[in-house]
Amino acid sequence: MRAIGIILAGGSSYRMKELAQKRAVCAMPIAGSYRSIDFALSNMSNSHIQKVAVLTQYNARSLNEHLSSSKWWDFGRKQGGLYVCTPSVTAESNAWYRGTADAIAQNLSFLKNSHEPYVVIASGDCVYKMDYNKVLEYHIEKKADITVVCKDMPAGVNVDRFGTIKMNEESRIEEFEEKPVVAKSNTVSCGIYVVRRRQLIEMIEKCAEEERYDFVKDILIRYKNMKRIYGYKMQEYWSNIATIDDYFATNMDFLKADTRNYFFKQYPDVYSKVDDLPPAKYNVGAKIKNSLIASGCIVNGTVEDSVIFKKTYIGNNCVIKNSIILNDVYIGDNTHIENCIVESRGTIRANSYYTGTDGIKIVIESNDRFGV
Repeated sequence: MRAIGIILAGGSSYRMKELAQKRAVCAMPIAGSYRSIDFALSNMSNSHIQKVAVLTQYNARSLNEHLSSSKWWDFGRKQGGLYVCTPSVTAESNAWYRGTADAIAQNLSFLKNSHEPYVVIASGDCVYKMDYNKVLEYHIEKKADITVVCKDMPAGVNVDRFGTIKMNEESRIEEFEEKPVVAKSNTVSCGIYVVRRRQLIEMIEKCAEEERYDFVKDILIRYKNMKRIYGYKMQEYWSNIATIDDYFATNMDFLKADTRNYFFKQYPDVYSKVDDLPPAKYNVGAKIKNSLIASGCIVNGTVEDSVIFKKTYIGNNCVIKNSIILNDVYIGDNTHIENCIVESRGTIRANSYYTGTDGIKIVIESNDRFGV
């Protein structure tokens, strides 16, 4: 493909509450065995984009560990490859990334040292499948300066935390509001952009000169009347996991057969780092209903309508309902968990009771695992 890729993966989110204290949002576990950044990386690989930069910053240890080998997404090539870019002190800058445009500005050499004519910019905290080639073809056909991938959200969905878009009959963007107080449109930006590489360099350099740091506010909104900015509507599944409720709902979507078939049984595939773990083990007395159980788990109790991530142990007479159990959690005997998200590497003592009555409850327990 005639494009390079940039994945924005450095932001934090206060809306993720305690779950964002130990990892970046882009490293949040999804569907039992994946991380949210896997979907953007897989889309890049499946679109034959050979050179991809991941811009990380906030709580990046877990994310960097996940990205330690590029082979899982087939970026281990002699030409191209996967580049993990973290903030560093240089002759030009000694600051952290102050925004998405500043993150690109501090890694401008990645753009200048490339020869592909186009750049695909994507966010790492969204769950979706997309062929970026189709967006690029649309971009060239429209003779656009920037193409923004967008989606019509269902009626009743709160779009105030997204960037909302209004387009004319030719799909040219006329209005772009970032996190409006009162949304005038239910069409939201998906955080995916296609732009010509040389033009991106010019706009980013201009932003840096004027000490402007945000890609949406200081490029998309600022240039919407000066540049030809078009919207490309996607019809397939797309979800942003920047809030606790959306993260929970996205994982629960994978309990639906249609969603699982779309992501995991239809071409192209979604790739992730693979752990050498045995298949899940169900001991005598285990009862599983409409749930995802990842590899390395041992189940003795009852699990209903839940997503259980890798290396989780569920004790005797336990009941897990409508919950998400993250990686490497030990759950003692006779424990009841309902409407909860249990943080990874936790140890839940026997005879515990957790239930989310006014929404999803986040459970963080770090008890000594021995003698529980």
